[in-house]
Amino acid sequence: MIELATVLKLLHVLGATVLLGTGAGIAFFMVMANRTRDARAIAHVAQTVVIADFIFTASAVLLQPVTGWLLARTGSYPLTEGWIGLSLVLYLLVGACWLPVVWIQIQMRNLARAAADDHAPLPDRYDRLYRVWFYLGFPAFAGVIAIIWLMLAKPSVAIGF
Repeated sequence: MIELATVLKLLHVLGATVLLGTGAGIAFFMVMANRTRDARAIAHVAQTVVIADFIFTASAVLLQPVTGWLLARTGSYPLTEGWIGLSLVLYLLVGACWLPVVWIQIQMRNLARAAADDHAPLPDRYDRLYRVWFYLGFPAFAGVIAIIWLMLAKPSVAIGF
């Protein structure tokens, strides 16, 4: 018989994998599309990226705290345990980066669509948004990697909760 804790661990690891993998895939495809400077290609890729973020990333974002909380309960870990508390803080940091990124992706898609429809170059606003999108990715990826490390290592961390 499969234990509940094993199922929860599997779901939690799958959620973390989806967050990291989808994020990396989205970043790669958006960067590659942006390099073309082809508004039609960028609009198409950005549309796919927005859909992927809503289907995959959003699902994992919702799954992670639920499975994490259930794992903490089944493993008798208090949520104030140092590594869990630090993971939660990092999760909020990642979310604070991801939420504007989703909005930015939608804006970049819309700007690229408009430029493609008008047979015009990408506007300066697109480039400004792209830079913000690009730089928000670094703390988000670092945060997800750090959370995965904390989840695996469970180090003794004193953070004063």
